[in-house]
Amino acid sequence: MLNFSIAAWQAWAPDIDTFDRWLLWAKGEVRAQNDYSAPKVDFLPAMQRRRLSPLARMAFHVGWPLAEGCEQLPLVFYSRHGETGRTAELLQCLANAEPLSPTQFGLSVHNAIIGQWSILRGETTEMTALSGGEDGFEQALIEAALLLQEHPQVLLIAAEEQPAPLYAAAIDDIPHAYALGLLLSRGSQCQLSWQATASSPAASLPNPLNWLRHWLLNTPAWQHHGTQRSWSWQCHRAQ
Repeated sequence: MLNFSIAAWQAWAPDIDTFDRWLLWAKGEVRAQNDYSAPKVDFLPAMQRRRLSPLARMAFHVGWPLAEGCEQLPLVFYSRHGETGRTAELLQCLANAEPLSPTQFGLSVHNAIIGQWSILRGETTEMTALSGGEDGFEQALIEAALLLQEHPQVLLIAAEEQPAPLYAAAIDDIPHAYALGLLLSRGSQCQLSWQATASSPAASLPNPLNWLRHWLLNTPAWQHHGTQRSWSWQCHRAQ
């Protein structure tokens, strides 16, 4: 069992970017727009924003305010599908027998976002980029929680962009673009345990969003069933 606390959080989805809007979303009273928009990240100079993909902009948008005032803050970045927009453009170039952009290729790899984060924030501490299946979010939380043994706080960012039409037949688990940032600290606000089981995932939302919904509704306990593990959550949100 792992124990940790949530010192702060930030989330973004098209047309949902405040606590009140997210609470309405959790109650089923509003829905995020299904489009390809991304936050503007105006806190960065224009030259620095220029190379950020929509996925990177979402990650920076939720992570940057959480990292303010924190020096050498470890980061765990989780995305199941990663830079689908950039890879779709690269594949289209290959299909058209066009030369590939080295910059586009370099920024399409899964750890490119944490590299950009390190450069723009001057961070040199531990950073990890993870992918995974339907329980990749819990795997990322395990990584972040273990880092708390060496650091007082750890930043976790989970983000997915709306996939390019090229991937429509293969990626069906992203209802809309979203990003979730969690600033983890030592404590016992959340408890996460798991056991090996064989079951079928039944969540109607990507798990980062499912977790956020339970968090906002102050659900005391719930389970997330993966194909190989069953994850048990207990959380209490400060009122």
